[in-house]
Parts: sequence; structure tokens; C-alpha cells
Amino acid sequence: MRSETRTIFLTGASGLLGRSLMARWTSVGHRVRALSRRTQPESADPNIDWICGDLTQEGSWSSSLDGVDVVVNLAGEPISEGRWTETRKEELRHSRIRGTQRLVQAIGASAKPPEVLINASASGYYGPRFEENLVETSSAGDDFLASLAKDWEAAAGGVEVFGTRLVRLRFGTILSARGGALLRMLPIFRTGLGGPLGPKEFFAPWIHVEDAMGFVDWGMAQTGLSGPVNAVSPEPIRMGEFAHRLGRAVHRPAFFPVPTFLLKVVLGEMGGSLFPGQRVDPQVAMDRGYPYRFPDLEGALADLLG
Repeated sequence: MRSETRTIFLTGASGLLGRSLMARWTSVGHRVRALSRRTQPESADPNIDWICGDLTQEGSWSSSLDGVDVVVNLAGEPISEGRWTETRKEELRHSRIRGTQRLVQAIGASAKPPEVLINASASGYYGPRFEENLVETSSAGDDFLASLAKDWEAAAGGVEVFGTRLVRLRFGTILSARGGALLRMLPIFRTGLGGPLGPKEFFAPWIHVEDAMGFVDWGMAQTGLSGPVNAVSPEPIRMGEFAHRLGRAVHRPAFFPVPTFLLKVVLGEMGGSLFPGQRVDPQVAMDRGYPYRFPDLEGALADLLG
């Protein structure tokens, strides 16, 4: 991000990545207009203005886009919470696609559209691809997560007609000690009962939360950058090796793989889609010189688990 003070409109502000970004931005003087569906306590930080509103609905929140330099859209119902019933899948789609459509409409109606929209997406865009090396120009998959990501990105695409640069960040699993997948796995691995979630030969794209934030800032600062960006580590890791390294990090064995059929029994359709096997290559980031802080899993886990 450029060094001068920016005003940033943030959706999904109460989530893991959103809260981490706000702390990072305000520490260097940027102002944040943070959208949340729930009323938030008044912030002790004068650089954070909480805005109560539902991105999927028209409302007064849209007036808060006037005068912002950057929009970062992270909003969406959590993918990994609850079984994927038809109702739940519709909630996942509506929160992302309709919410992003409303956001684009509000950007177009603002007095001066922002310079850039950083729109979250996911490596799930590619669907199960096993050994294929997946770069930003690779085609989309055809399962539920792939169609969700594809339609989410398409909804954001309308912003470009207003002269706003669009960066679509296809995040891998974000590793953080404060929440998300890693925090859910740790209790199991610390008992010595951890192991691969699904076939051990499947690739598992991931990214340290510091680099997830770094990709957002980098996307803002790289004025010539637009389109999809694979926001993943450059180290391809298979699920078996991921489990082995996590077990070693907590000084426990990791011998007990969880078969895909059991994941499907417990989680339904979601169980077979959360770890589908994807070798995602951050080609754009490598070609343009993104400065990874934690490019390898061993260093990432050492930092997160201390």
C-alpha cells in the first residue's frame, strides 16, 4: 500500500481476516469504514468507523462509500459452518453474489468511485484437479465451491465499467492462531490423534494470515495489477506432509488419516469439497515479486505456534 493515509471501506470487517487487517491499517494511520450486519461497540480507535448494514440489502451504508480510496470486500457467510443443505448453499451464494452486486451498484452511484476494489475469492474456484498445476488462467471447476467462486468473481466484474481497478484474490486456507481451520485442528493434533483430512496425496493450498493481509495491501499498491491472483504459498504441500509437519510442530504423531467417506458422513457434501486436491501455483505473485513473509509451511507453523 502507498505510504500516504488512505480511507478504506471494508466489508466482512468482523471476520478473522477483516479484524486483522483493521489493526494493521490503523496502526499506520489509515482510516477504515467497517461494515457489519451487527451493531458493534464504539471503537476505541478513532480511525475506525463502524457502519451497521447488510450488504445484500439497500441501505444507508452505501453513502459511506463517498470519499473512500479503496474497497476491500470480504463479506460472505462462513463456508465451513453447518452442513450444506440446499438452504445453506443458497445462503452462501446470496451473501457473496447478491452482496457483491449491491456493493458494485453502490460504487457506481458514489460521487467518485474508489481507485481499486480488492474482492475476496478462493482457490476453490478451480475445483478438484489433483496433479494439474493451476495458475490464474486455468479454467474454473464445476463443483459447488467452484461455481460459487466463479459467480462471485463475475459479480465483482461490473465495477470495472466505473474505472475502478479490480483484483480478485483467490485465497487458499488461511492459517492463523486466532481462528479458522488451524485453530479447529489444533486440539485434535495435540492429543496425538491428528492426521490428513482426506487422501494424503492431495495437495492443500494454504497461506499464513500475515501473507493473506500482505496480498491485500500488495493488491492496493500494485497499480498495474488487475484480475485474478492466487493468494497461496509458493510451496506445494500434500495433505500427508501438512499433517506430518503440524504434528511435529505440536510434538505429537499424526498417524490417523480421516478418510473422505467419513468426512462426507460427518459434513455432508462439504466434506468432499473442503480438501478436493488442488496444486495451486501463485504465478502472478511470483512473476511480479510479491515479498512473502512465510513462503514455507515449517516457518509458518513455527511463527503461529510459537
